[in-house]
Amino acid sequence: MTEYLSIDGGTIAYEVTGEGPLVVLAHGMGDSREAYRFVAAPLVAAGYRVVAVDLRGCGESSAQWPSYSRTDIAGDLLAVIRHLGGPAVLVGHSISGGAATIAAAQAPDLVSGIVELAPFTRKQSIRLGDLRIARYRKGMLRLLGAGLLGSVPLWRSYLDVAYPGRKPADWTARMNRVDAMMREPGRMKAMQKMGQSAPVDAGAQLANVRCPALIVEGTLDPDWADPRAEGEAIVAALPAGLGRLEMIDGAGHYPHVQYPDEVTSLVLPFLRANAHA
Repeated sequence: MTEYLSIDGGTIAYEVTGEGPLVVLAHGMGDSREAYRFVAAPLVAAGYRVVAVDLRGCGESSAQWPSYSRTDIAGDLLAVIRHLGGPAVLVGHSISGGAATIAAAQAPDLVSGIVELAPFTRKQSIRLGDLRIARYRKGMLRLLGAGLLGSVPLWRSYLDVAYPGRKPADWTARMNRVDAMMREPGRMKAMQKMGQSAPVDAGAQLANVRCPALIVEGTLDPDWADPRAEGEAIVAALPAGLGRLEMIDGAGHYPHVQYPDEVTSLVLPFLRANAHA
């Protein structure tokens, strides 16, 4: 059942399932809380209160907001945690990985651990030599095209590259729902604004994180020429001993959808160590 939290600028939609220590799931841009459809149930079964959030501009949350930065998203997530009675372990994918970093740095009393899935948490730069890598070149061109042109077909084309090899069983139906959502008034504009928001605000907060952090990257993620190097750089920027990198072989930019069992097997031990009632 969808619940709503009114905050300054709009309304955030979320769904609560289960009982136990709080775990908050935040998806990436151009998506919705349904991105965690294969992960939420096992976490609930393991004894956690799981909250899947629609980011500002996405899903059932308000479409139009003054801005869509990682800092904005972090504020929304902290508002949800505060409303539900934290602390929480915060799981963030892509842009929400950066938001999780900011939330943990800003409110250590509310965030007891962060899991970042394929996170955009550091300043990015495109090197010409990297464009020789086919998956990176294809992903980058389609992602940039979708952002610049506001094109739903190009966004779907990017997603096809971002899920290399293994597609979930509900792929066609899910892509049709994403397509319909992105055609709602204001949704594509929100994604474009998110894409234009550089992750420098998140990178600036990495050194200020005080809780454990699990970074998960897919070996075939088209958003980086070298996903392992990106994950290692995030861990290196965190205070010593807080971060750990795990790679999922064959996964693209959505490891929690392509390989939910593998992601869950990494997340559950992290929750047992860091989620508190």
